[in-house]
Amino acid sequence: MKKSPFIMGLLLLIFSISSSAIDQQKIANANVTPPVIEGKSWLLIDHDSGAVLSAGDPDMQIEPASLTKLMTAYIVFRELAEGRQNLDDTVFVSEKAWRMEGSRMFIKVNTSVKLENLVKGMIIQSGNDATVALAEHVAGTEESFVGLMNKVAAELGMKRTHFVNSSGMPGEGHLTTATDLATLTRALINQYPQYYKYYSVKDYTWNKIKQGNRNILLYRDPSVDGVKTGHTESAGYCLIGSAKRDGMRLIAVVTGTDSKLARADMVQNLLNYGFRNYITQEVYPAGKLIQNVDAYKAASNTVAVESPERISLTVPRRGDAELTQTVTIPDYVIAPVGRGQELGNIEFSVQGSSLGKYPLTAVADLPEGGIIDQLIGTVMIWIADF
Repeated sequence: MKKSPFIMGLLLLIFSISSSAIDQQKIANANVTPPVIEGKSWLLIDHDSGAVLSAGDPDMQIEPASLTKLMTAYIVFRELAEGRQNLDDTVFVSEKAWRMEGSRMFIKVNTSVKLENLVKGMIIQSGNDATVALAEHVAGTEESFVGLMNKVAAELGMKRTHFVNSSGMPGEGHLTTATDLATLTRALINQYPQYYKYYSVKDYTWNKIKQGNRNILLYRDPSVDGVKTGHTESAGYCLIGSAKRDGMRLIAVVTGTDSKLARADMVQNLLNYGFRNYITQEVYPAGKLIQNVDAYKAASNTVAVESPERISLTVPRRGDAELTQTVTIPDYVIAPVGRGQELGNIEFSVQGSSLGKYPLTAVADLPEGGIIDQLIGTVMIWIADF
């Protein structure tokens, strides 16, 4: 095992490799008091590190209301990114979509609407009719689309989420958590930034009806650029908000408040708290070469290992503590080794307490060498193990 010190000023230490599911890390005392949130559950995370900065019952199952549309949008964005759909495609409006109650885009039955217009209607106007039309277009029926929603939720690690419709209308068993919603939001922003821009649009007109985005933080705070509101009588007023200041992005989820204003105030308070007290730094970019490992029975004497994903660190703006980085790799490897093969790990700790351990992988393929390399390698292994 080979060790190297890595010292940084910090008091709170939270690590995470960029990924879809949120992994909550151990948190040292940051000596700051989070805001009081009036809601059923809430969560504040850093987008890059996944660090949890404040939480209240984040794993309690709640009704998502129109926050459900984030998953519908995620799947539509994936279809677009992978070339199965196009923004200029036309979508047929069924009677089922047209008859949807609640917030609507006011599309007309038995007409065709450009897919991009429906995306705007779903995101900006929170149109249930637009949402069902998109679901039917992608999967044939809304029921089939719901099956896809639950499959994708499982893939993203949304462990306590189950969907029964695409729009968020009340339904038995239609449940999620603040943690799962933050996971979904983080994945959407990470994977589809080219489509996330729709969440910052403040109003949209269709069928001569102009509707404003229900996320009032877009009008209040220029750093806020999304993401989604939700409301039913049983779910209360819900909001997921994301903001970016000085290169740092936070995601706040608040559910079950009493009013539109309350949900906006609670999310605003969380965002301000996070930006005021914490800062996120990149420890290693994806593909950062960490160390070389001796290689035997190979044409090359060594193979380099890297951190395959970006590693980010969220720390308090004030504080001082010692962070230690420990690289654990074998004394040698034996060819063949495949590119991306895990060969070791890198662990971060403070005062002897582990904060996270992440894989190190081979940078390139390491094929077997010739006869001479094999003979020399055999001798070297014997000496190394002696």
